[in-house]
Amino acid sequence: MKSDPWYQDGLRFECTQCGGCCTGFPGTVRVTAVEIDILSRRLGLSEDEFRKGYTRSVGADELSLREKPNLDCVFYGGDAGCQVYEDRPKQCRTWPFWRRVVRSATTWETEAASCPGMDIGRLYDAESIRYLSEDDGTDLTFQEKEKGDESCRN
Repeated sequence: MKSDPWYQDGLRFECTQCGGCCTGFPGTVRVTAVEIDILSRRLGLSEDEFRKGYTRSVGADELSLREKPNLDCVFYGGDAGCQVYEDRPKQCRTWPFWRRVVRSATTWETEAASCPGMDIGRLYDAESIRYLSEDDGTDLTFQEKEKGDESCRN
């Protein structure tokens, strides 16, 4: 019989739009073809223009958003925050409910130490957390490696 997850009573999260997960360190924010379509239309670009200007290859058929020279996400605008927040990629929308983060209370607590939105705000029930984490937009290969000390952006 499968046991209840450690987060069976739910977890709280409310994005404070602090930019902590969007700035200052390298990472990979995977984007799908559908997300590229949405973002390119938002910016008034062709998909090809968007791919050339805003993405980089991270695998055989995978693309990630580029970073600025200071390692901020290409769409992070300082005090203005995320410039595409309403259309941000799934990987951004599912934070902090990534498989890697919710696999244990310890990994949750480690990430919560640097994310002011964790453990405050809306209560997500266990079923919602399971749903979000199963399709979190991150790299499955990375997720299956069972590493506990990675930075919050993968």
